[in-house]
Amino acid sequence: MSDITSSPSVGDCPKPGTALTEAEVEALVRGICFKTGPPRTVGVEVEWLVHELRAPQLPVTPERLEAAYAALRTVPLSSALTVEPGGQLELSSPPAASLTECVGTLSADLDAVRAVLREAGLALSGIGTDPWHPPRRFLREPRYDAMEAYLDRTGPAGRAMMCTSASVQVCLDAGYEEPGPLGYERRWWLAHTLGAVLVAAFANSPLLAGAPTGWRSTRQLLWTEIGAGRAGAPDPDTEPRAAWSRHVLDSPVMCVRRDSGPWDVPDGMTFREWIRTGSPTRADLDYHVSTLFPPVRPRGHLELRMIDAQPGDDGWIVPVAVTTALFDDPEAAESACRAVKPLAERALSLPAPHNPLWTDAARAGLTDPELHEVAVACFTAALEALPRLGAAPAVIEAVTAYRDRYVLPGRCPADDQLDRLRATDGRAHGKDIRP
Repeated sequence: MSDITSSPSVGDCPKPGTALTEAEVEALVRGICFKTGPPRTVGVEVEWLVHELRAPQLPVTPERLEAAYAALRTVPLSSALTVEPGGQLELSSPPAASLTECVGTLSADLDAVRAVLREAGLALSGIGTDPWHPPRRFLREPRYDAMEAYLDRTGPAGRAMMCTSASVQVCLDAGYEEPGPLGYERRWWLAHTLGAVLVAAFANSPLLAGAPTGWRSTRQLLWTEIGAGRAGAPDPDTEPRAAWSRHVLDSPVMCVRRDSGPWDVPDGMTFREWIRTGSPTRADLDYHVSTLFPPVRPRGHLELRMIDAQPGDDGWIVPVAVTTALFDDPEAAESACRAVKPLAERALSLPAPHNPLWTDAARAGLTDPELHEVAVACFTAALEALPRLGAAPAVIEAVTAYRDRYVLPGRCPADDQLDRLRATDGRAHGKDIRP
């Protein structure tokens, strides 16, 4: 799987360091962000909150985090290990030729990471938003200083997203150039419609800074509040390549990088305006694209970013397996398209996540009757497809157990958190945190 920052030149691509034109940006984005062909590979990026092993409600000092990450950097891993602004740990698997290979590689790396953290008295927590601690920056770099300054303009959601959230991001090939269940246009549409079902079925972030928010996926709410230009999808009624290239050009520039000192944070300047008034280069375009956070990001492959981090050591495997089955098995893909098609009307042709369908999914989870019905149908299709994809018995068992525990009764992991809260102090529902 490739992205705009690592792909080879396309056509008459401008030389590095030379200023871009609008036409060159459109050609680069169209040619690089949707690389079509047979769906063959799968990858996953898993984020985790890092907490005290015995008392997760206690804050971890920056010094302890730094020491733990220094130890982890000496461990040989197949996956890339990175650190998020608030100190969250992320493992990004290499592209795998099968679901089984992907799960096996990342599972082995997680075992190694957990062993090192355990020695330091730390543990990984699979939760979509930190239920105990307010946002606190761990990384002090010009990129994150600029990001914080930019996001502060829209309110507190940006800092909470940067420092207290975690997710499971599934990466799948864009699909065939030709029409059909595995064609890239169909997969693009499916990702944005099925995405709401994935939000609801895997919602696991009902608490923020110690209080319930009234949302089952508060993490999704935070992304929504950051704004459409930064965290929204492009026009859903436009051909994907044209829609995304226009979105890249018309989205605000988060920052202008400098070799030294603080980076500039322009106020409302789009990349198109930068081209017309300045001289951004290919490197500037690459960086600009990396600062766009839609729920589905095309990077040569499709990066599905809407799923909350999942509970348990292996909870992340279920969304990876279900999503891969519904996209890469032709029969399951057809079933998923039929199941989610009625949901599209609820989106009102508005881009995700800023539409009623995604809002209902984040707020209600599977207590929404229609989302519940569609989720049951999609899990059924996924379970039928997983043997055809050669999934290991343990993976199929995990998906089956999740369906029985959550999907069939119309629940999600967020409901477990709320039940535990209700058992301790009776506060199962709090006020809406939106302004």
